Amino acid sequence: MRTTVPPRTHTQRSALVAAAAALATAAVLALPQSAGAAETAPIGYGAGTTGGGSATPVTVSTLAAFQSAVTGNAAKVVRVNGLISLSGQVDIGSNTTVLGVGSSSGFTGGGLRIKEETNVVVRNLNISKPVAPADGITVQESTKVWIDHNSFSADRSHDKDYYDGLLDINHGSDNVTVSWNTFKEHFKGSLVGHSDNNASEDTGHLKVTYHHNHFGNVYSRIPSLRFGTGHFYNNYVDGAETACHSRMGAQMLVENNVFRNTGVAVTTNRSSDVDGYANLRGNDLGGAATEISRVGSFTTPPYSYTAESASSVVASVTSGAGAGKL
Repeated sequence: MRTTVPPRTHTQRSALVAAAAALATAAVLALPQSAGAAETAPIGYGAGTTGGGSATPVTVSTLAAFQSAVTGNAAKVVRVNGLISLSGQVDIGSNTTVLGVGSSSGFTGGGLRIKEETNVVVRNLNISKPVAPADGITVQESTKVWIDHNSFSADRSHDKDYYDGLLDINHGSDNVTVSWNTFKEHFKGSLVGHSDNNASEDTGHLKVTYHHNHFGNVYSRIPSLRFGTGHFYNNYVDGAETACHSRMGAQMLVENNVFRNTGVAVTTNRSSDVDGYANLRGNDLGGAATEISRVGSFTTPPYSYTAESASSVVASVTSGAGAGKL
């Protein structure tokens, strides 16, 4: 005998649609952070950074056109199409977004400098082999900077001083977020605070957040932090001699990261006259040592964020970090 099912009413159909939508939303929320859409705004100390905002984008493919496009403080969005060779660094003005086109656009041989500027976003670029004294990116005397979804690299076949830093933040810069980047094949990864002798300018500043970055075969400075306040969470470090380095009274919170093939995951007592401070929680050290001479007071960042468990960090970061992953 065949049973006849009566047609669903409008109310029943609406309830089914709503239930399906709720299930879809729950499924998205259950995924690791990288499986969803890339963030449209920075999380962490760089929150509120908008760059060029909704300014009409300009696309450039030559060094001369790029230099002209990023000059000045008017709101601007500059899209870089192709790989541009540099000698030295190009200065970026305030209220600027620099955005790579596709997965292979960017700069090689030098880098970008954000000096005495504010409100700058740099995303989706490949930045490689910044020959000293150029860094891949320098942030100097600047505030509100978001460095996101870039691929930084050099090589380990040259002397450690042949290339300079991949990303250095110094001279009292503030409110910086470094998220979803890859840093690979380099000696000196990311230096925050350039000198033990710069307390007068740096104390009370150099507030930085690093999250969901992949450091692969980077020898040290992941990051090296003097004087400032650093939150390092949900990063994946593989192949370092020394990773997080807090020095000269810096406060560092190291949370829910994964370390592999790393000698020392966190140190507070190397290379400077004054030790730093560090707090560790939820990390997968993978056998790496820690050298914590002073436990710090920085345990609660002054912003909203969600740190995923260390158990999902490798999958999230390897699938979501780097240029071409926006």
